[in-house]
Amino acid sequence: MKQPGVQLGWLIDRKQHQVYIYRPGKPEECLDNPATVSGESVLPGFILNMNKVW
Repeated sequence: MKQPGVQLGWLIDRKQHQVYIYRPGKPEECLDNPATVSGESVLPGFILNMNKVW
């Protein structure tokens, strides 16, 4: 059973072309200029095309 609260967070830095990923109980992850970002198990099948964001 999932606990209430945020399970996945993204902070998108458009100027630096970086995506910071936040997950509970895990260290922050920084992706440099990713082509896509996945919704992982929180949003199965969701893929964000970063070319449309940059």
